Amino acid sequence: MELWYTEEQTDNVRLSLKVKQHLFSDHSDFQQVDVFETAEYGRLMTLDGLVMVTEKDEFVYHDMITHVAMAVNPEIKNVLIIGGGDGGTAREVLRYPQIQHVDMVEIDKMVCDVAKEFFPTISNELENPKLALYYEDGVAYMKGKNSVYDLIIIDSTDPVGPGEGLFTTEFYTDCFNALTENGILINQNESPVYEQFAKEAVRANSKLKKIFPEVHVYQAQIPTYPSGYWLFGFASKKFHPTKDVKADVWNKLGLKTKYYNTELHLGAFALPNYVKEFFNNGNV
Repeated sequence: MELWYTEEQTDNVRLSLKVKQHLFSDHSDFQQVDVFETAEYGRLMTLDGLVMVTEKDEFVYHDMITHVAMAVNPEIKNVLIIGGGDGGTAREVLRYPQIQHVDMVEIDKMVCDVAKEFFPTISNELENPKLALYYEDGVAYMKGKNSVYDLIIIDSTDPVGPGEGLFTTEFYTDCFNALTENGILINQNESPVYEQFAKEAVRANSKLKKIFPEVHVYQAQIPTYPSGYWLFGFASKKFHPTKDVKADVWNKLGLKTKYYNTELHLGAFALPNYVKEFFNNGNV
């Protein structure tokens, strides 16, 4: 008998992966957490039945949510990660020798515990002494902070359930206040292909534009995320993501990456016309 994991990405689209073994299943205080061993993508973690991370393609997401900002401002020293319970974003941030401290705020301790047990190559920096891990609500954590972080990465789930509050104007304003004068904010920004995701991308982008002087969208191809085509948001108090990229400085670091490079950095901001149009028009 064949076993398959199926994610319903929209009412009309499903993704199925052949499963070798169901390794873990439990319900935290916030969501259903499962781990599968799949035939093609290695280990897979799902939250409420939706793909969070797979061993095979996690590097795309974690490269692009981290290295773009680090190449624009190589002087980043203090970082906040909201979400990111699998540990992949922390892993990539902590590869930079200039990083002094990382605060990571993950609402669901079970996600981190499961990542440590089943995804050691992704979660291997969660015990790094430079990282402080807080199991609490990211929205509440941001209140009242001023000029603390050089970089805030919102590595959240979709804007439903535990991640819903991370897509509001109030939260983005708190992030703006918490950033230093050179601060950069990066957020995962959904997919432009399916209407339900595209609407959320437009909403998030329009909110950020009311707060930050520099707001831009960039792209990556992540096979197991809905449509395989994913967007990220770049918001900054002063830096432009392509005009201010320090390619020579970043390349001299000698970091070995599987997806990101400084040529791709420039291309990631060259969006297809249909994507540019719906962001420019503010609707899908």
